[in-house]
Amino acid sequence: MSRYLLAIDQGTTGSTVVVLGEDGAIRAKANREFPQHYPPGKSGWVEHDPDEIWQSVLDALGDALAQAGVDGASCAGIGITNQRETTILWERASGRPIHRAIVWQDRRTAPRCAALEAAGHGPLFRARTGLVLDAYFSGTKIEWILDHVDGSRARAEELAFGTVDSFLVNRLSGGAAHVTDATNASRTLLYDIHRGRWDDELLDLLRVPRAVLPEVRSSSEIYATTRGVPGLADGTPIAGIAGDQQAALFGQTCFAPGEAKCTYGTGAFVLVNTGETPLESRHGLLTTIAWQLGGRTVYALEGSAFIAGAAVQWLRDGLGLIERSADVEALARTVDDAGGVVFVPALVGLGAPHWDPDARGLIMGLGRETTRAHVARATLEGIAFSVADLVRAMEADGARLARLRVDGGASENDLLMQFQSDLLGVESDRPASVETTALGAAYLAGLAVGVFPDLDAIVGAHRIAKTFRPSMDEGTREAHLARWRRAVDRARTVTA
Repeated sequence: MSRYLLAIDQGTTGSTVVVLGEDGAIRAKANREFPQHYPPGKSGWVEHDPDEIWQSVLDALGDALAQAGVDGASCAGIGITNQRETTILWERASGRPIHRAIVWQDRRTAPRCAALEAAGHGPLFRARTGLVLDAYFSGTKIEWILDHVDGSRARAEELAFGTVDSFLVNRLSGGAAHVTDATNASRTLLYDIHRGRWDDELLDLLRVPRAVLPEVRSSSEIYATTRGVPGLADGTPIAGIAGDQQAALFGQTCFAPGEAKCTYGTGAFVLVNTGETPLESRHGLLTTIAWQLGGRTVYALEGSAFIAGAAVQWLRDGLGLIERSADVEALARTVDDAGGVVFVPALVGLGAPHWDPDARGLIMGLGRETTRAHVARATLEGIAFSVADLVRAMEADGARLARLRVDGGASENDLLMQFQSDLLGVESDRPASVETTALGAAYLAGLAVGVFPDLDAIVGAHRIAKTFRPSMDEGTREAHLARWRRAVDRARTVTA
């Protein structure tokens, strides 16, 4: 009987379940969205209902199994990948959440982070966790819930904290397991990524009781088995966990130092494998755990640009230059180049490596001869420039980029991918399936249950659909980058 792997890709707006065959081919994919909650009168607050997340997973699971025509009893293992940093606390006995999940986007704890920074604690958090003190991460969210739900601190030993992976494992196992993996632990501001353990000093600073924390395990092992999950046989192994960006790195088979991936979604996330040595960034990047396998911890440098695909959406919805996002490539190809136009897509500020929240978008170089096609081409180039800034920062930190693997919706744009390869001077590979986050979770589970005997087998199952090779000469590349640097300087000066 054929064996299948299930990947649960639990994202910010919806849950996707992918059915993977033993040959690594995707047999089915189903997605279910769930509501976003914005508490009235609370600017910057974003919440999810954990029960709605769980129901979306169950619904997507049923849809995917039906679509594949697969009996749940033939599932060899389940991998989970998740929106990182989103924070849930629930009662251990009942499994009932004590508050809505506070989403990674939520900014309510920004003043608390600023106070900790002002008190001089930033370097300690950076040294231990590889992260900056920011409301993005889980630690201050846990503190906030414990401070605002009556009686929760007094009964901390009865409560469990988890990022979404922990919550799903708990539900899938019928409440039997309270675990996370090292990648998700590394995004909490509470985990020492060098020693591989929860850090008591950081716990004290954030007033988080150790009793609520999950056990930290590797990214590929059997954590628990299913119990009472509709559509699945009891005893199905839950066998792989990784946060979404790390799962995409693994799903892209970036197993060697210097191999990197970029996910082009609303924003762009670049991770480069740095091997078993964590690199401390001096250029505005994050040091994080890529995965933990067989007692070995692999690290990555991570950088994110706030706006990528969202820039194309702005052309569509804000300016009305295109009817569909997919139309941008055809429009941009009607001109040979951007005609000297440069677009800095700082629509919500500049992310890494600039970290300038007050910067704003800028279009430079407009003339009477400029057409909407030039603006469309400059928009695609602006996305590629933003990613190039991240890669240059990584190289300045000592991570040498061997090649780039690309995924996400905007990676389907050949013009953008070719310009990206030209700017970086390295080859870029686009896989046959851009569902690399789910693939990473499935691969991790497959390793644990023996569907894949080793990493070489995963590489053998991975398929590259197209490789983009740099064709731009060095002089042209440097001229492009010089124009970009001037435009970024002006975008930052606009609001100075």
